[in-house]
Amino acid sequence: MKIHELTRHQARPESLEVVIYLDPSLFWFKGHFAVQPLLPGVAQLEWVMHYATRVLAPGFRFHSLQNVKFQAPLLPENTVTLSLTWNAERATLGFTFQRHAGDERHTASSGKIRLCQ
Repeated sequence: MKIHELTRHQARPESLEVVIYLDPSLFWFKGHFAVQPLLPGVAQLEWVMHYATRVLAPGFRFHSLQNVKFQAPLLPENTVTLSLTWNAERATLGFTFQRHAGDERHTASSGKIRLCQ
């Protein structure tokens, strides 16, 4: 699950922004559609949990998906920003993956995950 992290920014204790390069050699791209590889939703959720439980909510684990929406594919060689927001009071983690297109960003997926201890 090697993540090619370019930058990480944490302005507040409850939020995190990580810029990631989607290296074509990633395990997740192998066999996930021969004609056009794409980053599967399960990989995106794995990365959300990776950062959430190590940075924002240590000691917590996955409980359930409250909602998730996959709007656009994440392709090899894309640069993406993963934004996380942790609401400790509700034990809810919000996330968004945005694809970079020059200076613009376009939402590729988003959702909320409930965590538990």
